Amino acid sequence: MEKIKATFVKDGKWWVAYTDDIPGAMTQGKTIEEAEKNLLEVIKELEDCKNISGIVCEKFIDLKKALA
Repeated sequence: MEKIKATFVKDGKWWVAYTDDIPGAMTQGKTIEEAEKNLLEVIKELEDCKNISGIVCEKFIDLKKALA
């Protein structure tokens, strides 16, 4: 994977991470390290869902797991 520019912003007790290089790549974490790890996971998911026309992804998300 090539290098991307990631931005980390403190928002209360959370660090928000995003990159303008990949549309839709945004997440958060309790630490910068956690936010970076989460951002890499989001990027991987988006890359896995990419098709010829761009990023298209339809998935069922386990909401209980995500909110736990």
